[in-house]
Amino acid sequence: MIITFTANPSIDRTANLSVALERGGVNRIVSVDDGPGGKGINVSRALTLADAPTTAIFPAPDGDPLVQAVKDAGVGFALVETDVRARTNLTVTEPDGTTTKINEPGSPLDEAAQRACMDAILAAAGAGDWVALCGSLPPGPTETWYADMVAELKQAGLEVAVDTSDAPLIALAQDLEAAAPSLLKPNGLELGQLVGADGPAIEAAAENGDFLPAAQAARKLVDRGVSAVLATLGAAGAVLVTADGAWVGNPPPITPVSTVGAGDSSLAGLLLAFTQGLEPAECLRHAVAYGSAATALAGTGVPAPEQVDLQRTRVTELPLD
Repeated sequence: MIITFTANPSIDRTANLSVALERGGVNRIVSVDDGPGGKGINVSRALTLADAPTTAIFPAPDGDPLVQAVKDAGVGFALVETDVRARTNLTVTEPDGTTTKINEPGSPLDEAAQRACMDAILAAAGAGDWVALCGSLPPGPTETWYADMVAELKQAGLEVAVDTSDAPLIALAQDLEAAAPSLLKPNGLELGQLVGADGPAIEAAAENGDFLPAAQAARKLVDRGVSAVLATLGAAGAVLVTADGAWVGNPPPITPVSTVGAGDSSLAGLLLAFTQGLEPAECLRHAVAYGSAATALAGTGVPAPEQVDLQRTRVTELPLD
């Protein structure tokens, strides 16, 4: 079982333009897609399409449009009931795949709701299951909430993945001795935040075919107790680093449509491969192929297995010594 927790879920509304966005001008939308959003929900959507057992846990009012959207997607879920609506996030996509996101802050979670979220996760998960803590935090929790959750979930015998950014990510990095997750999934900028490195330089190097800076940064996290680090690096691909080595994955050629949900799909592909017991190189192949397939889809689409091009996704080992 793979449990996903989305602390700050949303309805994701994607507005598609036929020409480049004109800032300050009038922009005409050619189509609009609405769907259930939030990073963990996206992960569970991709896992559901792959027939993998998953439960999406998120806070929202019973009867909220988000709840119906998750039902319509066929995703199994456990609702932590609150009395404030889920937010709506707007994404604007341009014909060349350029994506602009405008996100609401989200609805507050008080201490009772925070405890209810943790209790729901523990009730859904059994020993050895994966729990993925995904996305930004809403108003209410302190920036250490994910770190505190990781520590408690580890004590319960669960494998924990974290995909977040900014203050919650930095707080987690400062407490890895007590709260090192099984998996961290930063992008290049977030990887820099985690280790005090130059994130833009890491991404620029990867764009030029040099993945060593990303792998070296990720290795610092592995040395501090994180079991695996998946660093997603946009169109260049991704790096997976464990105590056993480092691997680089390069995506197959695609025509980009929208980057929304690409990182979430990468995480879904990796967790799917982990639960199948595949070797690290094959796990990375799944992660990169899933993320690439999502980029070729409109709106907040996540790929089904038949849309994932594993055969043309290249993976090579990267020596670090």
